[in-house]
Amino acid sequence: MILRRIFVTGMWLLLTLAVAAQQPQPKLSGDAIPNLGEVKAQLKHYYDCDGKNGCYEADLETQAARGIEFLKQRAKGANGEKLAIVLDVDETCLSNYPFYVTTDFGHESARFDMWAMAANATPIKPMLKLYRAAREMRYEVFFITGRSEHQRFATEQNLEKAGFKGWAGLTLRSSADAGKKAAEYKSAARKKIVDQGYRIVLNMGDQHSDLAGDPQAELSLKLPNPFYFIP
Repeated sequence: MILRRIFVTGMWLLLTLAVAAQQPQPKLSGDAIPNLGEVKAQLKHYYDCDGKNGCYEADLETQAARGIEFLKQRAKGANGEKLAIVLDVDETCLSNYPFYVTTDFGHESARFDMWAMAANATPIKPMLKLYRAAREMRYEVFFITGRSEHQRFATEQNLEKAGFKGWAGLTLRSSADAGKKAAEYKSAARKKIVDQGYRIVLNMGDQHSDLAGDPQAELSLKLPNPFYFIP
């Protein structure tokens, strides 16, 4: 009798579990969030341009070509104006991808400082082409970067080594800029350029915050950067 009860109870439990397994599963809020490991793999495919997730280099070339063409057309109507372009540095002119691969796409300030101070970032080639074209057309080039002032010498050295020569100015964050949002800091830096009598024809950066705020350039172009975000 006892064995029969155990058998019946066991069968009932198995039947209950089978019915429950067939019920539709509730959707959880976290289900809509992409798996982090898969996203990181997509980033690598995108950078490597292996055909699985688009091509980073091709997207860079597209935006650089748009910038060059605009500069050509704008130069025709210069009429003696002091024309300038503004460029961001990291992921716009210099690539830090080798560094971010070592941190699994995380940002570690102390380690990035060591990387920046080593001045070994490689040029983003489509932007180097744009830079050289702009200089040939006699545009003055100003760099505005979120790097700190103590990194000035290394940044200048890295830009020179990467082929960016003959710029008109390089703005880095001073202690007075600490805590400012990127858009606030960069728009204030652009205003200083305008106050010198320049007309900013083109502004290019990899973050929306590189381009936000006033004064605006005649044309602002954003480069792709799915690797990190700066508000």
